[in-house]
Amino acid sequence: MRTPYTIRFIVVPFRKGAGGDPLPIEVRPASTSFGAVRVAHSMRERHAGVAAYEVQMDPETGTMDSPKVLFQHGRIPAIDEHAAA
Repeated sequence: MRTPYTIRFIVVPFRKGAGGDPLPIEVRPASTSFGAVRVAHSMRERHAGVAAYEVQMDPETGTMDSPKVLFQHGRIPAIDEHAAA
């Protein structure tokens, strides 16, 4: 039997890469959607872009799916460009 997906909240800051494209720096977990938005909001001035997401996560593989943007600021790539970040 397959383990059901769990809902997780993450924050991803971005830096400006070669050619100006936004590149993810790291994925930071948050315990709630409010917490993810609060962390992302506090990071907005230090990065080229930052986004807070709600994602479905497979606990067995760590695979994240179905990202939903909760907050975004600055330059971030389209979701499908970094969904595996």
